[in-house]
Amino acid sequence: MILEFFANNQNFIFRFAHVLFGIVWIGMLYYFNFVQAEYFKEAEADAKADALKKLAPRALWWFRWGAMFTFLTGLYLLHLIGATMNFMGMPLISIGALAGTFMFLNVWLIIWPKQKVVLGLKEGDGPSSAAKAGLASRTNTLLSAPMLFGMLGSKYLYAGDFSNTAIYVCFAIIVLLEVNGIFGKTGPITSVKGVIHCSLGLTALLWAILAFV
Repeated sequence: MILEFFANNQNFIFRFAHVLFGIVWIGMLYYFNFVQAEYFKEAEADAKADALKKLAPRALWWFRWGAMFTFLTGLYLLHLIGATMNFMGMPLISIGALAGTFMFLNVWLIIWPKQKVVLGLKEGDGPSSAAKAGLASRTNTLLSAPMLFGMLGSKYLYAGDFSNTAIYVCFAIIVLLEVNGIFGKTGPITSVKGVIHCSLGLTALLWAILAFV
């Protein structure tokens, strides 16, 4: 009976879990970018050292595992979608999934390894590691609104027929932003206002490309 219940409700169960874990992940992402990073700029040395020792590790634990389980539940949902329809025929989901995948990889391959150096958990160049982690974190914040646009838009936004050219242009923009997040500079996303405006502007740009190209 339990297996039958799960089989009949797995779509809802995994959607619920995906959203719940996503709230944890993106909530922590916004906390780091909008609250903690700004506090560290003004904090006294002793207060900052105490926060790095006691606060940041706890926050990073919730951050990285929230990202992990958001990604895993998302993969299963994509499996369910792929079992019933052509995944590439759902461009908004594919755009959101691409952004979300890059964000997940940034957490585990860049932000967490570099933050371990910053926190003194492993040896390395602290300032350089902080800069790389900061750029990846800002990039994730930049991609967060387009990711949500893709996930929600696939169900609630009137899509019409998107051209393949428009879809590929959107993919290319996200890929280029991720490349910049690894090798480039923060530029206009350095400030909190800048990254918020750029994230919303990027979402509007992708929507316009899909609608008019």
